[in-house]
Amino acid sequence: MSASSTLQYVSSLAEALGHSPGAKLLIVTCDDLGLSHAVNSGVYGSLRSGTATSAGLLVPGPWAREAAASYRGEDVGVHLTLNAEYDLYRWGPVTHSPSLLDGDGGFPRTLVDLWEHADLDEVGRECRAQLERAIYWGFDVSHLSAHMAALELRPEFFDIALGLAVEFRLPLRLAGAAHQREVGFQFRQLAADEGVVSPDQVVRSARGNSARAVVDQLLSNLAPGVTELVLRPARDTEELRAVMPDWPSRVEDYTIATAREGLAALAARAGVVLTSYRALCRLQRSRPGQA
Repeated sequence: MSASSTLQYVSSLAEALGHSPGAKLLIVTCDDLGLSHAVNSGVYGSLRSGTATSAGLLVPGPWAREAAASYRGEDVGVHLTLNAEYDLYRWGPVTHSPSLLDGDGGFPRTLVDLWEHADLDEVGRECRAQLERAIYWGFDVSHLSAHMAALELRPEFFDIALGLAVEFRLPLRLAGAAHQREVGFQFRQLAADEGVVSPDQVVRSARGNSARAVVDQLLSNLAPGVTELVLRPARDTEELRAVMPDWPSRVEDYTIATAREGLAALAARAGVVLTSYRALCRLQRSRPGQA
């Protein structure tokens, strides 16, 4: 594909999905499926009874197997994981990867620790094993994303994620084009040149702020194209409060995703169409060279 045709494709993603060029589309993704029972319940509740349209499976998560057992064909991607950020709640690699352990029973807690010590061969094997395990468990994987954005902020890590997206013909979550200058390389262009589809923009709830305020502002100021709203919903349980200091924001995300006057109604009033990663996956696989 030529550079010009790639740019045309990226700038008209909404149109390629069957909408007008100025349409506003929204993917509502629930991250961290498999992290805990409270998270599993919150994510599946948001998908089945709420307005969430996609989810990301944290394969090394302590409750990932339970998430697989509860799967009913929902739109679920693999949330490639190389960090375990909590002090009291640990998870680690599914492969034998010494460079991906921090000496305290799990993945490194910080991105800096990961980037300074990870062996890239072990990173590649671990990411592949997570994706293949999700497929083995029966998930119809719809996309790839990276926990804590660990794979999109460094070129050598990004190459691993992009390689998997190309090989398995999966869309890849990437930050908007404005972030490329901050990161220092053209990750969106590199993905587009390989035929990999990504939402035009990604928005996350600002921790410490009201999720409802974030959603209201997002919908009132949404730009044309495909935007992904990333939530991390969980039900309010003693387990959640005990192990995750950020539990209030997760509970609020669950409330937003499942409220009776929810995202679907707010989006409809704002002229926003809800879509999913599965739609992006079908589009990517329908293109020449992706069959």
